[in-house]
Amino acid sequence: MNEIKFVDTTLRDGQASLWAENMRTGMMLLVAERLDNAGFEAIEVMASSHLKKCVRELREDPFERIRLLARKIKKTTLRGLGSARISAFELTPDSIIELWYERMLAAGIRQLRVIDPANDSANWSKSVARARRVGLGTVVNLTYSVSPKHTDAYYGRKAAEAAALEPELLCLKDPGGLLTPDRTAGLMRAIQQHANGIPLQLHVHCTTGLGPLCALEAIKTGVETVDTALPPLANAASNPSVFNVARNARALGYSSSIDEESLLPAARDLNFIAKREGFPIGVPVEYDYNQYVHQVPGGMISNLRHQLNNLGMLHRLDEVLEEAVRVRADLGYPIMVTPFSQFVGSQAAINVIRGERYAQVTDQVIQYALGHWGKEAAGEVDPNIKDRFLDLPRAKEFAGWHPPQPSLEEIRARLGGPGVNDDELLMRYVVGKDDVEAMRAAAGPKEYISARKPLLTLLQDLTRRTGCRQIYIQKDGLSVTLEKRAGPGV
Repeated sequence: MNEIKFVDTTLRDGQASLWAENMRTGMMLLVAERLDNAGFEAIEVMASSHLKKCVRELREDPFERIRLLARKIKKTTLRGLGSARISAFELTPDSIIELWYERMLAAGIRQLRVIDPANDSANWSKSVARARRVGLGTVVNLTYSVSPKHTDAYYGRKAAEAAALEPELLCLKDPGGLLTPDRTAGLMRAIQQHANGIPLQLHVHCTTGLGPLCALEAIKTGVETVDTALPPLANAASNPSVFNVARNARALGYSSSIDEESLLPAARDLNFIAKREGFPIGVPVEYDYNQYVHQVPGGMISNLRHQLNNLGMLHRLDEVLEEAVRVRADLGYPIMVTPFSQFVGSQAAINVIRGERYAQVTDQVIQYALGHWGKEAAGEVDPNIKDRFLDLPRAKEFAGWHPPQPSLEEIRARLGGPGVNDDELLMRYVVGKDDVEAMRAAAGPKEYISARKPLLTLLQDLTRRTGCRQIYIQKDGLSVTLEKRAGPGV
């Protein structure tokens, strides 16, 4: 009987998909030990997007978050995401990426899932080499998409390129939830034939409602590890529920490495937090074929709707989505993940608004065609469209341009001098000095009370109220009185 292993994504992709990365450090710490004791192969906890989200919006230190989690999660490997960029929409100097990897390791990350939005093996190779240089283990992502280009032969070739880098695992990642059970079975067999014996992992989303079924098909074809999340941060746009996949795997005759019983209190705590904070609770969704047509992520559609509404053109959203299909084909079918989905969506919106295709072209699309976002991707742009882009005056400005590669010393001098430590330097690079100082001035991570302590939670909520001076609670022989009193001299 084969044992299926699980990677937990609750604290990373689960909360990114459903809570827009609004999960605070205290919420993570509340469930950390239970996740650690449940038997996961790894727990994903960090991505570069956390730098901006934590510092600018949550006013929390992302590196301190990992250090605090590492003190509670002592048995299970902490995993982060690694790529050639620290900012989704800007090219990043190598010196900053090297430091980013070093600081993840120093905080407690032990393994990286290496990603590249174009499945460019040159970028994989740089990231894997960099990770090994600093002492991090690696998992290489093969990102799934649907197009005439993304065939079994394509993924077999990419699997061979990834396997040549000798990572610990190869992971088929389906960020858009586009896999079907039949496609999963066929694709996994094609990848296995070229994986050179490296174990396979599946990371699938439930956007079209098929994620749990795809996970089971992957297991039946020999995939050993599946990424799952803990409810209420499973399902919907997130990953499948660990409870669902583990239960169904056992029904198929497989054993599971997970102690599901120990995870139930953590799920209750997260559900309690979701209701209290007004966060979404993930539920299974109905099948949605439209996702396969335009493949524009839900967050991008929301942004397009907002922008068009501001221009009084919301009625043209369907035109923009149809144009996105054409723009994607012109660009050689880039995978619709960040940042390429934004490149495609923004250019499609401009084409519709201007009333003429490519009358105005974004800098990012010009850079894409010139190869700054990957030589392989640039080589697949429609030649006629590419010639049109490269004839633009702006393209001629970029023609001799190369992304700057300042040294760490030069960047540090620009951002505050030798007194700025490495963690601070990375945060200043991403969000600027003012936001980092505002984060430092804020209180430390808030402590969250377990759902099993309702009285403490009630008291915590009541003390926040400003409209009363005295609170009195009585229940089953217990009475508590809280009174606000003026300070000395008032």
